[in-house]
Amino acid sequence: MTLNRNSYYVYVLISLKDKRFYVGYSRYLNQRLKQHSNGEVISTRNRRPLKLLHYECFINEQDAKAREVFLKSGFGRNQLKSALKRTLKFI
Repeated sequence: MTLNRNSYYVYVLISLKDKRFYVGYSRYLNQRLKQHSNGEVISTRNRRPLKLLHYECFINEQDAKAREVFLKSGFGRNQLKSALKRTLKFI
């Protein structure tokens, strides 16, 4: 996957341990995913293994932050579950 270093990424992980989502954002998606996998992120350390379900690319940091906040809200999580319902059947 080719990532643009001038972009911001909102990503959704699912814990294969507890089946719950983790939503975050980062400028360096590949590096951040490695940190999650290696247990370097406190909030997901005990929820490994994790799987990347979805990511979105933004050219503006404020837009990425706003999307992250939305996806963490009740309505956003419900919308995310609805959009990924076929994917979630296989997890």
